[in-house]
Amino acid sequence: MTRYLAMRAAQSVVVLVLVSVVIFILIHLLPGSPARAELGPKATPAAITAFNRLNGYNRSLLVQYWLYISRLLRGNLGFSYVQNATVSSLVASRLPKSALLVGLSLLASFVLSIPLGLFQAVRRNTAADYALTGSTFVLYAFPTFWLAFLLIAAFAIQLHLFPPAAPSGNSVLGILADWRGLVLPVATLTLGGLAGYSRYMRSSAIESMVQDYVRTARAKGASERRVLFGHVLRNSLLPMATLFGLSLPALLGGALITEQVFNYPGVGLLFFQAAGDQDYPVLLALTLLGAVGVIVGNFVADVLYAVLDPRIRLT
Repeated sequence: MTRYLAMRAAQSVVVLVLVSVVIFILIHLLPGSPARAELGPKATPAAITAFNRLNGYNRSLLVQYWLYISRLLRGNLGFSYVQNATVSSLVASRLPKSALLVGLSLLASFVLSIPLGLFQAVRRNTAADYALTGSTFVLYAFPTFWLAFLLIAAFAIQLHLFPPAAPSGNSVLGILADWRGLVLPVATLTLGGLAGYSRYMRSSAIESMVQDYVRTARAKGASERRVLFGHVLRNSLLPMATLFGLSLPALLGGALITEQVFNYPGVGLLFFQAAGDQDYPVLLALTLLGAVGVIVGNFVADVLYAVLDPRIRLT
């Protein structure tokens, strides 16, 4: 197990280094130059020279890359001249809010999709299975923004049960204090995720139910409940582990469309605003964080695979 984790961790570090190189190259491909992209088109030659000297852009590329990595390791993601704040402070204030929103939706999606997919596998090709399959296909086909608008129209405008906008507290506790405002954004992300996750769970459970070890367990007289929860469920969770790991980047990247529709103050909305303002330091920093999220998510998926299936540790 230790050797398996060490190999996966080493692979993750290599990919992370390659990602940092790509982001470093993108910095030098910014319109004009990194200095002009950050300071704006009206920056004076003296300001550009001072910026290049301060950030090491007047030195060799190898030294520039080392300085870039050193700044990243110290948590320095750059400075946003558009918002007159460090990118680190902007991300630090928005990231916990996105983690709360996406974390709640992921938790709800998996908690609901696993028993739902298992139920469909047991009742496959019945009226209940067909009805649930049709419903999930409809949800899966809905664009996120359209689903959000439907929920707002139904529960905010018609029934007046929840507010149409998300809470705008300055902290996670402030957002939780207005929990009613979180219902519709979380429901939007949950319904979209539930549609896909339940289909994966159903297919995986059906595949597990026809395996030899299931037939052997039944031949030995194991109860249907023991077969279902002791054999089918655990092996069916392998694809779900991958989905869970690959869903983790959303915690860092935020749910851009949902946050923009509900005006939720997370990193998704920050990215949307930075794109409109051509705030390149924020865009590149969030791109880097998204890439880190993908790498961490894949590593978590590998660990979950090893926990659920000991045979994978030997590969």
